[in-house]
Amino acid sequence: MSEIRIPHSAIRNLRVAAIGVGSLGRHHARNYAELAAEGRVELVGVCDLNAATANEIAKLHDSTPFTDWNELLGKVDAVSIATTTETHCEIACAFLEKGVHVLVEKPIAMTLDEADKMIAAANSGGAKLMVGQLERFNPAMVALRPHVTTPLYFEIHRVSPFPNRSLDVDVVLDVMIHDLDAVQWLVGKDVAVSAIHAVGIPVISDKVDAANARIEFVNGAVANITASRIGTEKIRKTRFYQTGSYVVLDYGNKFASLTSLNPEAAHPLAGISINRLEINDIEPLRAEITAFLDAIEQNKTPPVTGNDGRRALQLAVGVLEKIDAHRSLLNV
Repeated sequence: MSEIRIPHSAIRNLRVAAIGVGSLGRHHARNYAELAAEGRVELVGVCDLNAATANEIAKLHDSTPFTDWNELLGKVDAVSIATTTETHCEIACAFLEKGVHVLVEKPIAMTLDEADKMIAAANSGGAKLMVGQLERFNPAMVALRPHVTTPLYFEIHRVSPFPNRSLDVDVVLDVMIHDLDAVQWLVGKDVAVSAIHAVGIPVISDKVDAANARIEFVNGAVANITASRIGTEKIRKTRFYQTGSYVVLDYGNKFASLTSLNPEAAHPLAGISINRLEINDIEPLRAEITAFLDAIEQNKTPPVTGNDGRRALQLAVGVLEKIDAHRSLLNV
């Protein structure tokens, strides 16, 4: 096994691979290939259990196909893992324990115990563990984040047509977890959750396809989140109120605005100022992967840590427990 390079100083040409190159993972591979063309990394290979998929993506990016991720051990410095959630822990721990840095797609794992194992493996291996909470890197969120003060009340809707993918998990772990992570991040990681209320039902699969959760925090903030993967349109909108302003965030259209009182504003509604934020339209996944590589090269904490991923999973588990209790009443 070749020695894993340790980034005490800025390094280039990190050896990377994408593990799981299906509907999402193929975009990890594409971004790594683009970064390789720019001289930032070396794309060692792409891996997928489906040999045809591995061959297709490898050929597309002039890389090497693998069907067994174990063959990449000793050949890479960092990997993206976009496999089914139930495999995250096994694959991530194998690399982390060898000092290989890991970017794992959300949710971090199926259980909190698995998340803890992954965090422990990163610590013991001296490797970076980053969780792919992509919406943190959406240009609208990036533009908005500096303007967030103390959010008090959220109304969030995340609706999409039935995906025919990610059916190993329910809608809470599949899509609502984006907003569970964002809400905790915006309210503040040190602000604890005081209560969870949730309902959800399976509609066209054997898992929960539509859900609503009300999250209450100890500081009085409240988030009402609706998630569905059986809609007829795609909606990814967050609205929230904070002292002095009303915020609109549209992930899909990459739009963010703040409405506030401003007596000096030249606006048809006297005293009201609507500030549409300027967006730097960078692909969120490109920004996420770049942040991952920056953390490795500069030996700094990743922007979305394993503990952040665990926190989002813990809240998702709490939502699912409330949904299960309600489903027992409905007998569904």
